[in-house]
Amino acid sequence: MSAPYDGPCMHEALFDDAFLKHTGVTTLDIAKRLIDEGFHPMTIYFPLVVRGAMLIEPTETEPKATLDEFIAVMRALAQEAKEGDFERFRNAPLLAPRRRLDETAAARNPVLRWKA
Repeated sequence: MSAPYDGPCMHEALFDDAFLKHTGVTTLDIAKRLIDEGFHPMTIYFPLVVRGAMLIEPTETEPKATLDEFIAVMRALAQEAKEGDFERFRNAPLLAPRRRLDETAAARNPVLRWKA
């Protein structure tokens, strides 16, 4: 992964998608694959000034072992992307109760329901 800015980070880490260049895998694909790996996906595409932003902000109560596992998973996903395993990324999440939505259609034609 690559950091868009030099220097230390405080309580959050910001990465960009430069490491995905020429892989055909997007920031959204990485976020969806994280769901299959048992992690809540990071904030993506924010801040808007960073192309393909991935904002990782673990809670203060996360143990070091969980952070180390997250890092290992992210490294493995980066390696999968570089090796060209596009189908696993494009179809993710596969293990969640809901499959990937057509996010463009959902944004253009939201279906909102409320029951009293």
